[in-house]
Amino acid sequence: MTRRIVRTISQLTAAAFIAFLLIFFLDRNFRLLPHAVHEYMPQHHHGLLVTDITITACSKVNLFSSCKLDSGVWQRVDKNLYLDKSWVSSAYVHVQRKKEEDLTPEDRIIVDVTISRFDPSKSEKARPDEKWESRPAGLWVLRSSRRTASDSKKAITSVDVLFGDDAVEARDGWELQNTPLLLGAGTDIPVPHLTVRRGSPVEPVRPQPQINDNGKFKIMQLADLHLSTGVGHCRDPVPDGYEGGPCLADPRTLDFVSKLLDEEKPDLVVLSGDQVNGDTAPDAQTAIFKYAQLLIKRKIPYVSIFGNHDDEGSSLPRMGQMALIEQLPYSLSVAGPDDIDGVGNYYVEILAQGTSKHSALTMYLLDSHAYSPDERQWSGYDWIKKNQIDWFRQTSEGLKKKHREYTHIHMDIAFIHIPLPEYRDQDSPHVGPWREGVTAPKFNSGFRDALVEQGIVMVSCGHDHANEYCMLSTNKTTNKPELWMCYGGGAGFGGYGGYGGFVRRVRFFDIDMNGARITTYKRLEYGDTAARIDQQIIVDGGSAIAPRQKR
Repeated sequence: MTRRIVRTISQLTAAAFIAFLLIFFLDRNFRLLPHAVHEYMPQHHHGLLVTDITITACSKVNLFSSCKLDSGVWQRVDKNLYLDKSWVSSAYVHVQRKKEEDLTPEDRIIVDVTISRFDPSKSEKARPDEKWESRPAGLWVLRSSRRTASDSKKAITSVDVLFGDDAVEARDGWELQNTPLLLGAGTDIPVPHLTVRRGSPVEPVRPQPQINDNGKFKIMQLADLHLSTGVGHCRDPVPDGYEGGPCLADPRTLDFVSKLLDEEKPDLVVLSGDQVNGDTAPDAQTAIFKYAQLLIKRKIPYVSIFGNHDDEGSSLPRMGQMALIEQLPYSLSVAGPDDIDGVGNYYVEILAQGTSKHSALTMYLLDSHAYSPDERQWSGYDWIKKNQIDWFRQTSEGLKKKHREYTHIHMDIAFIHIPLPEYRDQDSPHVGPWREGVTAPKFNSGFRDALVEQGIVMVSCGHDHANEYCMLSTNKTTNKPELWMCYGGGAGFGGYGGYGGFVRRVRFFDIDMNGARITTYKRLEYGDTAARIDQQIIVDGGSAIAPRQKR
């Protein structure tokens, strides 16, 4: 009898353990398997007012613990507040919302939130009629029972979460809470910060780029920022430290970018991929907002494409990231056609100076994807696909008639992330150091030839951080210059450096439409930071020209 009882208990224990494993790996609260990672997007429904906010916490080791609430009443902000880094706990923000016209006299709308260990109602600054209500994790909400016009203007209409004490809010109409939610997550997990929006979504500012009245236009290429959720970890920093303290990757990268934005005052910024260091950015949105906020507050338009790391290990795939980026102020980024490969195949027209509506400069941006889809035959990195090249050709051909209306020389340039196979041609002349092996795709899909065919004078990429040269690709028969192929040079401390002490740098393109001339140079983060490194005219009279010999 005793043996039978022991055997029955053992069977029940085994069954419970199997059930636990099934729940552990299948329940969306835990999201540990790659295929279980869903696409998060913040909700932006018009005409909804937040009537309540709460936070649920649950245990991963307790089968009866759940972070779910009634989905008919509560909407969950689908970001684990522990960023799936805790083996024990999960927590989520939940929101109740109603349409304004559906509010009853008994409904109360949230007009303010704060994070505190103490009741804000008892502070000296609190009004006598303020009654703050406590919620978990130090969250306090202030709700109004009066449905007046002033209440509606103050009403919170959407709630989101960003992570890390270096988090910033890049969206118009949103307010980030400086104090993090009080979860006690541990020092290795970036703390969650609540951010809220008041009123309806604001239509983002999207300026039309235009050549300056002096005929000039400056492009700043930011290659491989490798930003994280939290401050990140410095890789191969030169020097090893920053301003008397340890090297913190994201603050140091963003300080460098800020300095150059203020000194160079570019007219447009191109983010050429790997803005987000996917493996260290479980919340890609937080990383994206860091670079975007620098550009937005300076009112500089920007465009972006993806690299192989942007969505690697991230909870937000490329389409979700681009949907966020498209809605940010001063962003000119576009997801591009749905019927071709990749996310971020598009072009931007830069108009001529003055009141002209004619394009003076066209910039093409294409998604070069990530890793090879056929490792057995073509190991390594992916390539630009035939349908993308066809789209590029058709688009370029379709624009030529309109471009001929410009009375000066129209120019076309392009940006990608992963270099073309032709970047490996060591016999071609180049300006700037070639430090590392070129990690271009092994399959050549012919995009270089398509660029030359359509008259593109310059293409620039990122990806290989320590390579920073511009290479002249020539006609093999006539030796005539056809296309300059440049590297941006790695700018971010979250990505590798190395190769004999590589100093982070940023590439610029000074474009002078008076002579259809493009001059390029780089600026350094450390050392001779004021110098223009490897300054070189690469295009003159609207055509690629051979590098000028140094005297």
